[in-house]
Amino acid sequence: MRLVLPAACAALLLAGCAAPRKLPPYEQPLAVTPVQNVRTTAYTHTEADHKKYGRKSAAGTLLRRGKVNSAAADWSRWPLGTMFHLVETGEIYQVDDYGWMLAGTNTIDLYKPTRARMNQWGVRRVTIEILEWGDRRRSLAVLQPRMKHAHVKRMVRQIEERNTL
Repeated sequence: MRLVLPAACAALLLAGCAAPRKLPPYEQPLAVTPVQNVRTTAYTHTEADHKKYGRKSAAGTLLRRGKVNSAAADWSRWPLGTMFHLVETGEIYQVDDYGWMLAGTNTIDLYKPTRARMNQWGVRRVTIEILEWGDRRRSLAVLQPRMKHAHVKRMVRQIEERNTL
């Protein structure tokens, strides 16, 4: 025997199963200085929450690994295009991505091309040297059409509150 539910009932059941996602706890932003000590994590394009985007960043470019590497961050703290040097490894990263768990935090997520490299990095506190600050206006241009998402709203609100355009 097969159970058939009216569409309205099926929709209610599905909606009831989905718990709203909570944003991470808000952290006071770091001072805007050329050298910062930050918490870093790592991500890769094959993680479940990144699969639908493939190798694309939030900026619409391909995630990069090489001379300059991709990084994800809260764009109200490190705007789109911010370039920094990891003092510990000598690697250069550019912020071209963001993520739900980064909004409102002082964490930068470093792109790694494989799960093994991602896991090898883990979570580390590192010193970064800002080589070039990104552009908050460019960040807003990408973020504003995506305001239906809570983490994007949080970043846009913080950019606007700081009035640092």
